[in-house]
Amino acid sequence: MKIDLAVSAGGPDQRQAAARAERDGYDGLWTSEVRHDPYLALGLAATATERITLGTCIAVAFARNPMTTAVVADDLQALSGGRLVLGLGSQIKAHITRRFSMPWSHPAARMREYVLALRAVWAARQSGERLDFQGDFYQHTLLTPMFTPAPHGHPAPPVLLAGVGTAMTKVADGFLCHAFTTERYLREVTLPALTAARGGSLDGFEMVGAPFLVTGSTEEELTASATAVRRQIAFYASTPAYRGVLELHGWGALQDELRPLSKAGAWERMGELITDEILDAFAIVGEPSQTGEELTRRYGDVLTRASLLTLTTTAASTTAEIADAARKETTA
Repeated sequence: MKIDLAVSAGGPDQRQAAARAERDGYDGLWTSEVRHDPYLALGLAATATERITLGTCIAVAFARNPMTTAVVADDLQALSGGRLVLGLGSQIKAHITRRFSMPWSHPAARMREYVLALRAVWAARQSGERLDFQGDFYQHTLLTPMFTPAPHGHPAPPVLLAGVGTAMTKVADGFLCHAFTTERYLREVTLPALTAARGGSLDGFEMVGAPFLVTGSTEEELTASATAVRRQIAFYASTPAYRGVLELHGWGALQDELRPLSKAGAWERMGELITDEILDAFAIVGEPSQTGEELTRRYGDVLTRASLLTLTTTAASTTAEIADAARKETTA
């Protein structure tokens, strides 16, 4: 299991974080589309690094058409020297239609076609051959020489798809586990479904996860981290699409309590409904070294890559301690 660093704070310029991640021995750096554009951050990170993998976890696919995504990913692949991993997610209908003002329909079928369209555009951009992709949702049939770059000599980036379910993953090179999952759900639901969807084997298939981490070097940091993670778990738990994870543990009724609170914006109260039992199921809780050891114990035989992501400002030395402990357990 490779150990990566996920960055979600600090703005779009991640050059310093990326350079430090490479110096500290991380295998990769991941950015997400939350407050800032993930592609801009990776472009800057590419200029500050030489070795580590650079990935999006996630970029919102349906916020852009396949051509737009294909071009920026192709440019990042060239800029990074072939180190890009394109992690995409569908988001939910409300965000696509109301935040991005883009169409929404049949997300699984649309995502499958989206990935096929990406590959068609990449092939045409690199080979100069005629672009002729005609699907049910997307049609790309025009790419003149003026808009075709010189080949950069790197293969198309692998495409990883995010989800709690597995319906979108048949055309993907890997799966990005949603943070709102548990070890039990991953082993009992996700892995069997993925294995069945891919013909009985996950050989060569990337499994990437970023479990919630509750940690800190002081009691105050640990408390602040737990509060932030409880609120994030509550936010996800209020979303109907994720109810199945709760129900596997017998916590389905929790969503009925959280839904009206989320509509009222009662985020603090929502976090208070996340018990220690629920927190421990969704998050790895402990001092930095304990957190790293538990990360490997829970997921070392399941994930090919694990990203360290904390929801509060955590010293780089603390995150490095987690990573060191995880690596020691992995190689033990």
